[in-house]
Amino acid sequence: MGKEKDLVERSLVVLKPDTVQRGIVGEIITRFERVGLKIVGMKMVMPDEDQYRAHYEDIGQMITRRGEQAFRYNLSYMMTGPVIAMCLEGVEAVPLVRKIVGPTEPKSAEMGTIRGDYSHMSFGYSDAKGMGVPNLVHASGSKEEAKREIALWFKPEELYDYSDLNEKFTR
Repeated sequence: MGKEKDLVERSLVVLKPDTVQRGIVGEIITRFERVGLKIVGMKMVMPDEDQYRAHYEDIGQMITRRGEQAFRYNLSYMMTGPVIAMCLEGVEAVPLVRKIVGPTEPKSAEMGTIRGDYSHMSFGYSDAKGMGVPNLVHASGSKEEAKREIALWFKPEELYDYSDLNEKFTR
């Protein structure tokens, strides 16, 4: 039982301002629920620059990898409205969520993924326009990243352990 328990993971998902403003939150959440992922935490928030810096640089190393300008474009985009932060739980949740979401650049995302079905912008276009890429969703990149991100976005008392009927068929 110990080894199978280790495969049950939690992942952070952030539904970005374009998801909220386009009114497709329910459609996106449904995709995660349909595969048997369980929502163990969820809230609408309007983070400040400090939280985004902690998320994108302290954890995600965005400035280190892509430069301050890329971070500024992304920050400007993320500050356009509230986001919905979710903690999802399931068997190998981190790679499963990434598979459902698709690659970071919407133009490269396959149809059937969230980004492939709901967005199409390229990095080149967003860079030329001096803006962040509206790519709908953030998803943790690894188990370690997920743990750090979840701790940044949720207090322990905002996360819930409970059983749902899907677990009979998905665990």
